[in-house]
Amino acid sequence: MIAQTVLWIYIVLLIAGGVAGIVKGKSKATLAAAVAFAVGLSLCALRVLPYGWTSWMLLALLVVFAVQLGRTRKFMPAGLMLILTALALALPHLPFR
Repeated sequence: MIAQTVLWIYIVLLIAGGVAGIVKGKSKATLAAAVAFAVGLSLCALRVLPYGWTSWMLLALLVVFAVQLGRTRKFMPAGLMLILTALALALPHLPFR
């Protein structure tokens, strides 16, 4: 239940980041990627797609944010999203769920 709630919060933050990317940096690619991953994660959260796909999508996002952080060397937004993605990926495997 906690992992499901965290996943929905992560999806909202992902969309917000995509919107901020297009407003601040005029990056349509950022919005497109955010929406694509948010739709995929939403389908997993709604159990339309197998829930195991969530881990693969989050791993892909982890790589994307790590590369972006390495390229820009700025914590915001890539560093923050890298941390949030790692937490969303690890949360289902923690003992307190």
